[in-house]
Amino acid sequence: MIIDRNVSRFVVFSEDSILNALNKISANKEGVIFTVSEGGILEGALTDGDLRRWLIGTDQIDINQSVSSIINKNIIHARFDSQPQSIARLLDNRCKAVPLVDGQHRIIAIAFGHHKAIEIGGRVISEEDPAFVIAEIGNNHNGSLDLAKQLIDEAVRAGADCAKFQMRSLSKLYKNPQDTVDDTADLGTQYTLDLLSRFQLKDEELFAAFDYCHTQGIIPLCTPWDEESLEKLDRYGLEAFKVASADFTNYDLISAIAKTRKPMLCSTGMTTEAEIKQGIAHLRNLAAPFVLLHCNSTYPAPFKDINIKYMLHLQREGECLVGYSGHERGINIAISAVALGAKVIEKHFTLDRTMEGNDHRVSLLPDEFAQMMAGIRETEAALGNVEERSVSQGEMMNRENLAKSLIAAVDIPPGTEITADMIEVKCPGQGLQPNRKGELIGRRIQSEKKAGDFFFPSDLGSGRVKPQDFSFPLAWGMPVRYHDLHKMVSLTNMDLVEIHLSYKDMEVDLSDYFGNPLGLDLVVHTPELFAGDHTLDLCSTNHDYRQRSLSEMQRVVDIARELSGHFTTSAPIRLVTNVGGFSHDSHLGPGGTAALYEILEDSLSKLDTEGVEIIPQTMPPFPWHFGGQQFHNLFVDPVEISDFCRRNGTRICLDVSHSKLACAHHGWSFSEFVNQVAPYTAHLHLADAAGVDGEGLQIEEGDIDWRALAQQVLQQMPGASFIPEIWQGHKNDGEGALKALQRLEKHFKQAQNRIADTIYAAVGE
Repeated sequence: MIIDRNVSRFVVFSEDSILNALNKISANKEGVIFTVSEGGILEGALTDGDLRRWLIGTDQIDINQSVSSIINKNIIHARFDSQPQSIARLLDNRCKAVPLVDGQHRIIAIAFGHHKAIEIGGRVISEEDPAFVIAEIGNNHNGSLDLAKQLIDEAVRAGADCAKFQMRSLSKLYKNPQDTVDDTADLGTQYTLDLLSRFQLKDEELFAAFDYCHTQGIIPLCTPWDEESLEKLDRYGLEAFKVASADFTNYDLISAIAKTRKPMLCSTGMTTEAEIKQGIAHLRNLAAPFVLLHCNSTYPAPFKDINIKYMLHLQREGECLVGYSGHERGINIAISAVALGAKVIEKHFTLDRTMEGNDHRVSLLPDEFAQMMAGIRETEAALGNVEERSVSQGEMMNRENLAKSLIAAVDIPPGTEITADMIEVKCPGQGLQPNRKGELIGRRIQSEKKAGDFFFPSDLGSGRVKPQDFSFPLAWGMPVRYHDLHKMVSLTNMDLVEIHLSYKDMEVDLSDYFGNPLGLDLVVHTPELFAGDHTLDLCSTNHDYRQRSLSEMQRVVDIARELSGHFTTSAPIRLVTNVGGFSHDSHLGPGGTAALYEILEDSLSKLDTEGVEIIPQTMPPFPWHFGGQQFHNLFVDPVEISDFCRRNGTRICLDVSHSKLACAHHGWSFSEFVNQVAPYTAHLHLADAAGVDGEGLQIEEGDIDWRALAQQVLQQMPGASFIPEIWQGHKNDGEGALKALQRLEKHFKQAQNRIADTIYAAVGE
């Protein structure tokens, strides 16, 4: 059993919405929330099971109604001052969490049979969350508050989650604390006492360091080495405590920490197997929320002695979250610990390893700590899951280019039963994969196939989307290439086409593809890749590279002007462009984009754009460039985008899939992103998105709230146009694009109705 006083993650007000309760249940990972009155009085509980039963049993689902309407008011609870043994008896397979209340029935803490997560300073530590990384400053400030603040600043810059210190009452710890040259003391004790007597911060200085942590956005923690220090730290308001390896067998101190009901991070260095098992039993008896840190308390620890796999044994013995507190040289062991499942990492931190003091020699310098942080986060990103193998976006692109497909070997009329000799296996991999040949043989094909045409999933009877006309309140169109332009135009009643150019298309004779002018508006999409593996970058700091990009961009502008003669539109041709600003190894740091935007402004001023409007495309943080991931920096941040547009009178193409990915990566509100850039949006690419790099998904098959977005588009961008930008949506006669248009038409019509209802209601009032 564990008793947790940090109840905020498990409590909602009874008048809060069911949606808010659902979000909290999902976030706290325990599957339960408790409801309280405005005065904090316990009123009821709601589990994920209760929610499922309500959803199944109700005819009218309204997740915005008060959660009080569906809570269970008949709940088990106990007094906070009850004996742990009596509280533990209330927990069983049916009841996994018991709220603990005071004499006024206000919820004070929650008892769990098994705790899946702890929270420190608003940071959740769980199996699903990133590792909590501690920069152990300890006494490496050498008694200087100014140096302590410098260490805090560097810990923040390095990316640490926490800056940790130590606090001792020498009078409580040592038999003769005033005599630092006590000749009766062992050499090690004499040395340690001498350092501590000179290098401790005063209490008020240590608290000032904690305060400074809060202002800098990093969580302060501290190791209390005695009960007097613990009392001071608890009174200050620290939200958790570290237990040093030397105190893992100090049950009096651990019991005192447990009484605070705050989480403790317990190092297990210099303890035997028996002592660890006894310590775990003691922690369980105290119902304390804890994490066990594997540790070898040698300074520096030899690699052969670290035994990092023992952390897995700790996890089994403790039935708890585990981590690693390291004193070895370098950063590799800490990164390896994360790969093995460590959810807390602690490494000593200094500005100068030559300073006086034992800890400095085993500490990381700021740049080293930053490298460790990068390695930890990269490792976490790479760990993934063990449940199933999925094909990444980059792999899908390479699969399209490199894999093989089932292709018609001969002309096949509709209604023909497919035989093996009608099928060939050839590159590229844009149709059915070869392993599905057996499913295709014996089926009667519904549409004509010419020799060389791909077979698609719809040929297996999964349902083909038929061409149809659509009605939208905005001008809209389809993405096309030269070779399929007329076929795509014949499918539906579009207002425009967006021609996607390749660098090979820039060499063709347009008269081979165009006759009489088309009665459509025209948007042109600039190639990203040009001959010789040159990726367009109008922001390059390399003069020759930028000049090549400018030359290629001017050629595209000239072709766009030539294309305009084959359309009846009189408006300037909008040219959708990825302007560049990418990097290969990492994103630029804060402020790193300003210089690139200035270079872009200079590049755009050098182009002859008469009759053409260049509209930069919003970009994802991790774009896919022909099967490989890059890091993108420009037209990712909505504030930077709007500032650039305002300064230069520029409009953009809002790629909602790209920008949703940017919001997911940075933790931004997608709705606020759209609000920010809406005044500058001339054209939209509409597709769904998932995670931080799953772009171009079919509408309703990702994370975008299309109900909300459709209304934002109609209200804030009524003059913009759009195309469905579904990954490979043009294949199989535009099957993916047509399906997207069907779904978008529904959302835009519903948005129109909601807007109309709002207007009517306002007029009525």
